[in-house]
Amino acid sequence: MSDYFDNIVKHISSPADVGLILGSGLGGFADTLENAQSVSTRDLPGYPQSTVAGHAGRIVIGNVGKTRVAAFQGRVHLYEGYSPPMVVTPVRVAHALGAKILIVTNASGAFTRRFSPGDLLLIEDHINLQFRNPLHALWEEGVRIQDTSFFYDPVLTTLAERVALEERIPLKRGTLAGMLGPTYETRAEARMLAKLGADAGCMSTVPEAIMAVALGMRVLGISCVTNWAPNIGESTLDHDDVQQVAAQAGERFARLLRAILQRMKEEG
Repeated sequence: MSDYFDNIVKHISSPADVGLILGSGLGGFADTLENAQSVSTRDLPGYPQSTVAGHAGRIVIGNVGKTRVAAFQGRVHLYEGYSPPMVVTPVRVAHALGAKILIVTNASGAFTRRFSPGDLLLIEDHINLQFRNPLHALWEEGVRIQDTSFFYDPVLTTLAERVALEERIPLKRGTLAGMLGPTYETRAEARMLAKLGADAGCMSTVPEAIMAVALGMRVLGISCVTNWAPNIGESTLDHDDVQQVAAQAGERFARLLRAILQRMKEEG
């Protein structure tokens, strides 16, 4: 399997400090990278292709200040029929490019009124209700994970909070529930998730965080809350609405992300 990722890296031929996975409606940030080069994932043999709107299927490598970033415009999901090892392909590519840090982003639905549509949620922890783990299939490769106390790096999380305060961008910590999808939660499921301690839910991210930590990467997670779950919201849920709200939050999201990435290099 390492030969597969080495082959992908040959097509990209540019190292990176940070891997960045951009979720639904958030892919535009990749177009702001400086001195950038890009490759379509369709040109990479065996690379899984997204079938979901809002996931462009490009890898863009460029700079934010002195930080070299490998930005993945879109991801694939378990609900598209991909296996857990295929879902974490962007993580393994970022790692193969030399990235020591992974930033994961997504669109999510809130289970509590602590968060409103358009809010940015700093992922403090997650609950894996996808009941899938990418490490199951990678045991023979020697991929292991030991301590799971802090999937989301405390130093990076604190850095993100400090930057958000300086930039005057509201950012609140929360716990993310990883759901299998593709259906949204029922009212009863949303009430249950709130009681379990989840602030919001998504259909991605959790396998990526697991894989990154297993590879020794530090993880930072930021979610854009795009809707209230049906336990507290009255409107019907639609993926087009998810993309629209994420796009509306895009300016704040991009400003926060850019400031965090610049500070990472400055603070080592």
